[in-house]
Amino acid sequence: MNEERRRILDMLAAGKIGAAEAEQLLSALESKVPPATAPAAAGAKAPRYLRVLVEGYQDGAHPGGGKVNVRVPMELLRAGVKLAALLPAGVSDQINAALHQKGIDVDVSKIKPGNLEDIVEQLRDLTVDVDGPAGEHVRVFCE
Repeated sequence: MNEERRRILDMLAAGKIGAAEAEQLLSALESKVPPATAPAAAGAKAPRYLRVLVEGYQDGAHPGGGKVNVRVPMELLRAGVKLAALLPAGVSDQINAALHQKGIDVDVSKIKPGNLEDIVEQLRDLTVDVDGPAGEHVRVFCE
């Protein structure tokens, strides 16, 4: 058994990841997924996921506190940027206007794959921790 496979199984046994996550990781190993295209710093792995965790969230549906756990693969972000590069100019203007209405000031026509790789490289050390007024704890990080 190779070392990567053993590490996944050890994390599963220790309860650090669930069975579904372990299955995904093992499948990725078997399919020989190529490493991320961003250049890695010496000895550091390129981040593969952007994680958003919210603990202690309370609303009418979760009065005892709930938990939000979002894990976005960096490859999904890369694919989105590549697709955005294919949009005609007129469509980009419509998307920008719709985003602006939602309070997001981004010009999708200026997002290029090379820009994303620079952003991913900078995300390597990102960790944001926020404690909310009602006991919520929000954590955003890359793994």
